[in-house]
Amino acid sequence: MAEASRTHITYRYERWRAVASGVLETATSTFLLVIALQWFHAGAFAKALVAGGGSLGLIVSPVIVTVVSSLGWPTATAASRLLAAGAFSFLLAAALPGLPIFILGSVAGMATSAAVIPLLTQMYQENYPAKERGRLFSKTVMIRIGTAALFSKLAGVALDGRLDQFRWLLLVFAMALGGASYCLARCPSQALTAEGGGHPFRAMRFVREDPLFRRTLICWMLMGFANLMMLPLRVEYLGNPNYHFGLSVTRIAILTGVIPNLARLVMSPVWGWCFDHLNFFALRVTLNIGFALGMLAFFGGHSLTGMVLGAIIFGISNAGGDVAWSLWVTKFAPAARVADYMSVHTFFTGVRGVLAPICGFYFISRWPVGWLAIISSAMIIAASLLLVPEIRFGRRARAGTALVEEVSD
Repeated sequence: MAEASRTHITYRYERWRAVASGVLETATSTFLLVIALQWFHAGAFAKALVAGGGSLGLIVSPVIVTVVSSLGWPTATAASRLLAAGAFSFLLAAALPGLPIFILGSVAGMATSAAVIPLLTQMYQENYPAKERGRLFSKTVMIRIGTAALFSKLAGVALDGRLDQFRWLLLVFAMALGGASYCLARCPSQALTAEGGGHPFRAMRFVREDPLFRRTLICWMLMGFANLMMLPLRVEYLGNPNYHFGLSVTRIAILTGVIPNLARLVMSPVWGWCFDHLNFFALRVTLNIGFALGMLAFFGGHSLTGMVLGAIIFGISNAGGDVAWSLWVTKFAPAARVADYMSVHTFFTGVRGVLAPICGFYFISRWPVGWLAIISSAMIIAASLLLVPEIRFGRRARAGTALVEEVSD
């Protein structure tokens, strides 16, 4: 199939899948935690499990890549089958609405949606031209963001005062995963290159072999841990009466979903252009500073104005984070190894995604939330300073070429 045709077909179905992804994004960022907090009155560990469901999927992503490679499945086909399993998990949670099944279904459903990410990145590498990859990806992200903002508002209003109807929302999440599975089944893709043996974590060797990749992962771990530790605490901070707010589902959805997503919607095409044309590491440092400022404003002001400002800054930074997190390995990894590199990146993201919410819910019961925000912001700034020496490599990667050979000598 010609490259132009592959690009057209992939882009068409990715736009439809972005609608489903926008609905699912609200599950992770808002509604699953609201249900756990205000309906089930779940404890800190249970809430951390719900918040970390997607991260569990990221942890197992290297195993997924290895299995898919061994089976010889095309990447999009494999991703489609995983999302179908996730849809069944949400159906199970809707049918048996108790806390254990709710946690199991939520974690499994969001885990499958995250585990497919390296497979999707490989699909983008194959089907999107290097010089347009950020632009095309950001356009689908805009659809996802707009859907997430709209669905946050509608679902928040629908559940306000009627949280006992949450099972209908779980059915919607199941339908979204099913729709995403349908779209991916129709995207062109190739089987992964089966090299390096059948060890489930064979891709980890690139951490040792590629020093630039290793240093970037270290910086990303520091920044990501701080950000993921505070992210689920936004719902806790707004919805728990212990922090003097105790807001309704509608207001929580507006502050954690609608406002950030509107800011993301406006800025997403800008960051997509920046990814295609600017130095990647300079871009990453800029985004990090935005995350730190947004965190301080949201948790440090103790006022509605501060929370709105923090939500806007977070949304602006998150728009760039969408593109940078999802596509950065396409600039540095050999074309045939993009899924492997991405699986390592997602694995470490999953590790911090599981540990960070647990630490966050543990620390917030012992320390003032403002102090946690300051500590997390300091971690992000430290990660940014560590990235400054890497800017010279980011400049050389503008064309999307691999740097493994260049930086290994």
